[in-house]
Amino acid sequence: MGALSHIRVLDLSRVLAGPWCAQNLADLGADVIKVERPGAGDDTRHWGPPFAKDPKGNDTAESAYFICINRNKRSITVDISKPEGQEIIRQLAKESDVVIENYKVGDLAKYGLDYQSLKELKSDLIYCSITGFGQNGPYAHRPGYDFIIQGMGGFMSVTGESDDFPGASPQKAGVAIADIFTGMYASTAILAAVVHRDRTGQGQYIDMALLDTQIAVMANVSSAYLCSDQVPRRWGNASPIIVPYQTFPTSDGWMIVGVGNDGQFKHFVTAGGEAHLASNPLYLTNPLRVEQRKALVPILEAMTRQKTKAEWIDLLEAAKVPCGPINNFQEVFDNEQVKARGVQINVPHPTAGNMKLVASPMHLSETPVEVRLAPPTLGQHTDEILRERLNLDSAAINTLHTKGIV
Repeated sequence: MGALSHIRVLDLSRVLAGPWCAQNLADLGADVIKVERPGAGDDTRHWGPPFAKDPKGNDTAESAYFICINRNKRSITVDISKPEGQEIIRQLAKESDVVIENYKVGDLAKYGLDYQSLKELKSDLIYCSITGFGQNGPYAHRPGYDFIIQGMGGFMSVTGESDDFPGASPQKAGVAIADIFTGMYASTAILAAVVHRDRTGQGQYIDMALLDTQIAVMANVSSAYLCSDQVPRRWGNASPIIVPYQTFPTSDGWMIVGVGNDGQFKHFVTAGGEAHLASNPLYLTNPLRVEQRKALVPILEAMTRQKTKAEWIDLLEAAKVPCGPINNFQEVFDNEQVKARGVQINVPHPTAGNMKLVASPMHLSETPVEVRLAPPTLGQHTDEILRERLNLDSAAINTLHTKGIV
């Protein structure tokens, strides 16, 4: 039994931030019902290729994007624009502990599915709204997109090569970090609200904004600006205060070298056959190496290109110089440590047969995470949920199908 096996979650969210939050709760044992649009479903169902393959190697309807954020959930399709659909949601919310939604500010109030309306049905309900900019302020009614939030929240101003590098420009992250971090913070906030409810009997409303989160996770960068009034700049993969502390090319790929002191610098260049650099008066100390960055780094790059990535990692680990490879994803999943930790899992799926997933990184000794359900097909559990939660019989369910409500 998972730690949250007593918790019921109604997930009205789509795309990434909300589903990521709900999946965290589901992985911890919560019973999560994902509400989707009849005939279309969550937008991410159609974000591909790639799509999962069936046993014959043909594409299924399950996109890789949807798969990564919707395991351990049950899918029900409901048209909330119709009164009968709204009533289904109200009844499901009445039987739930938590509601998660990421509609535009005010949209669900039109259907009587906002917090104030559902609170009348269940006073201790925990209701989490995820938007781009929060429920108040001049931008509250704007839609929130991760890419735009990465720009507005400062992340892209410090990500990418420095301005003096040819072709330099601001860069977004390779994944939607504003969405993912907002989902993580939302999970934490919901768990705190559950503890508060269990102690006091009070539910509450949670207002999560992508922009707030993006600025918060800038951590020391945001703090550095507030403490100094100095606007941080882009440094690419280099450190502004330590040299060499960056990526380096090898003969067959890239690696990271993190030289933290003068002794490590000596070990680094000695391993590369350039021990004389450690005794060069221009490079004796880190402040000198920072000062001489433009002259030193090209010399080091020429040195690192003489060996393969694997050769360098072996040499530098033996010399106790902090280092690591920059792996592509084939190398990631082939890595012995990744295999030992069971990061890739395989689960049965109704259309894909054997579906490969990334496991939750949460490891709990007494209430371990368990993959109980593969990411659902669209509306896979509609009839099951209507019977189980609303006590509807087959005739009533068939009527809802006929009317296009579910």
